[in-house]
Order: sequence, then structure tokens, then C-alpha cells
Amino acid sequence: MIEVQDLHFTYPSGVEALKGISLKIEDGEFVAIMGENGAGKTTLVKHFNGLLKPTKGRVIVNGIETTKVSVATLARKVGFVFQNPDHQLFAETVEEEISFALRNFGFSPSVIEKRVTWALNLLGLMQYRKTSPFMLSGGERKRVALASVLAWDPEILILDEPTIGQDYQQKENLRQFIMQLRTQGKTVLVVTHDVEFVAECNPRVLLMRGGKLIADGAARKVLTDPEILAQSSIVPPQITQLFIELSSLGFPSDIIDLYEARETLLKAFGAAAK
Repeated sequence: MIEVQDLHFTYPSGVEALKGISLKIEDGEFVAIMGENGAGKTTLVKHFNGLLKPTKGRVIVNGIETTKVSVATLARKVGFVFQNPDHQLFAETVEEEISFALRNFGFSPSVIEKRVTWALNLLGLMQYRKTSPFMLSGGERKRVALASVLAWDPEILILDEPTIGQDYQQKENLRQFIMQLRTQGKTVLVVTHDVEFVAECNPRVLLMRGGKLIADGAARKVLTDPEILAQSSIVPPQITQLFIELSSLGFPSDIIDLYEARETLLKAFGAAAK
């Protein structure tokens, strides 16, 4: 569990980034954290692995207060994939990048080999095994950074803007993998502006504005509320926009999922045909 109690954080520059956030994230939850630039999303999640320490308040991860342990200790439980992969890549080859944390955590050579191969296959990076990560495209480097975290199998996974630079198939692969992690009891947090990706995943949504939490609920509830979304400069999913327009004809206005939209339309057309 992640528990945040009246969290405030002010940067050395004097910018107050977080203003009294309190929340709980249960084990195995999938949470999307959304909001406009500067809302405090990344600042918030950096408290979950100890990269930042509260100016006021407490953050407790799996019963451990983050101010009382090192970042290295928290890193074993909390995997963090940065928005910009260049902030965490440094090795000469993709293979070395993925194996680095595994070696530091004391995994045996045979386990390291298996985990590296698994991560390379999972994210379609096998052909780049001996390639420098800095020779790859931005989207490919992002996948290397993700692979390097997934390889050690953390209990909590934080992904900062994971869909940037990814095509539709890569996004779908990511969505399916997140669903797989949930079946394993993993906690997954995604910081994102990608409202369409969130709509397809249908997680719990935390909506932030100006360092405060302004909405917390199921994606269906938050992403179909144009008024609350407008406060964070977020446009509803395209499917939702369509059904909001169709609501005057009797259609539900809280549709966010493509498959549910299809079933709703087929049912309506079938009834009309009869």
C-alpha cells in the first residue's frame, strides 16, 4: 500500500509543487495520474521511491516511511521509468543496461540471463541486444528503460508518460502487459496526458491541478465529466465526446471504451431494425 498524508513539497526555488495531498493506493491497483503540465504529477510520484522527500506530511510505502530509508532500499520495491529515458540510460549496450540493476541486487548470472532475455523479448528489443541504447530512437530508448526496470520485477511500477513516442501496437502491448501485471498483484501507476490510452485501460484516475488533487475515481466517472476535465485542460476521449453528442437521442453519455461503444450502437441499431 502507498499512503500519502497531507503531503506538501516546495522546491528550493520556492515553487510550491504539492499542497496538502492525501490518498491511499492499495496493493494491486492500477492508477492513472493526470493533469496539465505543472500540476505536480511527477513531483508526487517521485515521493513514492524516495527521490523527493516531503517538505511537510508523510509518505508510507508498504509500511515504510520514505524519509527513514534510502532511495536504494525503496528502489528494490518501487520501479520508476522516467519520462525522458536519457535520464536513466548510461550503459554501453542494451543488454548491459537491463542487467545492471539485477547485478546490483545480487541476482545469480543464470537468473540475470533469463530475466534479460525475457525483458528483451517482451519489449521487442532482442535485435538491439548488443547495440548502444543511445543509437536507438526515442521510442526504442523508452522501451529499454522500461525493460531495465521490469527485469527485476518490482512490487510497484511507476511509468512517467510511457506512451510518448510509441505507436498504436506498442501502446496496446503496454496495455496488455499492465493488465497481466495486475493479475500478478502488482501495483501500477501511470503518469500520462494520453486520455485515449487511459480510456482503453479504465484504471482509477487521480486528477491534479496546481499541486492539489481535484478528482479521484473510476476512469468512467472522471473522464466523462467535461467540467472537471476542463479544470485540468484535458479533453474527454473521442468516444466520450461522440456519446455526449448522442445523449440527446437517448444514448448514455458515460461511454469511454471502444468495445462498449460498439455494443451500445449495435444494440441500438438492432432495436431500431425490429
